[in-house]
Amino acid sequence: MPLFGKKDSGKKIRKDVKDGSEKMPSIDDKYVIKELLGTGAFSEVRLCEHKETAQQYAVKIIDKKALKGKEDSLENEIRVLKRFSARRSDGSGVQTPVPAFGGPRFAHPNIVQLLETFEDKSKVYLIMELVTGGELFDRIVEKGSYTERDASNLIRQVLEAVDYMHEQGVVHRDLKPENLLYYSPAEDSKIMISDFGLSKMEDSGFMATACGTPGYVAPEVLAQKPYGKAVDVWSIGVISYILLCGYPPFYDENDANLFAQILKGEFEFDSPYWDEISDSAKDFIRNLMCVNVERRFTCKQALAHPWISGNAASSKNIHGTVSEQLKKNFAKSRWKQAYHAATVIRQMQRMALSSGGSGTGSAYGRSSSRISNVAADGTSGGGNADGQQTTTGGQADTTASSSK
Repeated sequence: MPLFGKKDSGKKIRKDVKDGSEKMPSIDDKYVIKELLGTGAFSEVRLCEHKETAQQYAVKIIDKKALKGKEDSLENEIRVLKRFSARRSDGSGVQTPVPAFGGPRFAHPNIVQLLETFEDKSKVYLIMELVTGGELFDRIVEKGSYTERDASNLIRQVLEAVDYMHEQGVVHRDLKPENLLYYSPAEDSKIMISDFGLSKMEDSGFMATACGTPGYVAPEVLAQKPYGKAVDVWSIGVISYILLCGYPPFYDENDANLFAQILKGEFEFDSPYWDEISDSAKDFIRNLMCVNVERRFTCKQALAHPWISGNAASSKNIHGTVSEQLKKNFAKSRWKQAYHAATVIRQMQRMALSSGGSGTGSAYGRSSSRISNVAADGTSGGGNADGQQTTTGGQADTTASSSK
């Protein structure tokens, strides 16, 4: 059954069951839906339990009516997640290998998996791997000790997962700390990448859509140039910067000024916050946050850098400074608002006309709003089917606040 009850109008729609099969099982046939884990603009995430195995998962429940007009975004997210899901249920409770799209498909240990989907008249249900360890920044703040080596280990896991995605022809396009979750509460828990609502498969055409989250988006996206995998590397550079000081590299309450900083790659290693950070860490960040796409590291090059693969990362405890800044600059105090790429484009045009142009929409320092996409590359809007993020762990979005 196609999602949202669409009729086949010459466009092939991928199905989880063979044509001519009997009535599809409903989610209630297989799962018991339990307590609420998180909410978003168009969906909620609940705990669910498989009736036969008692295995617990997260179920993302999406309201079709609220999502009207953004169906393609959800279908894109499901298509991407299936590419990274090694196994899926055949309806019997037994997990079986998923057929490949032109080749073998394997799950990556740092990518949240989609297990199966259900649909009824009013809702779509995504059964997801349950991630219970909480958000990246929360864990850092709660830790008693935190070093460059800890940050290096986190970024290494992200790089390995994104490198795998890139090898599979997928660009995430919205990497940010809110989308990095710990798998479990265990001290040595791995990190997981979630939220593939803005992801794009390169084999579906060139990318020119303005999308992402202000503050993490690469300059070539803001410049409205065709772009590719390098946008993810830039975002990892921004995340690396924040992990070592607790505040973002680009900040201005005026959006146009913020975008101008990003376009020029203007950022500093401010004293005293960076005084104790190694030169190797700074070199690593410069190579990821390089405006020249041809000179910017790939994931593989980043993985080979001494700060990741060697012993260059310092073991000095930087927890006090970093956690203080994270609490100041990333307070969970406000919901995100939809942020349309057309707004960004208008701001960029005004900025070109007047260096003193005033930004409309919410400033990065007041909101970490996602830039939704215009259909410049044949895809349509949204992002994880939500104007606000709901993760498989039910974590709410953090919102960047401002000062050092």
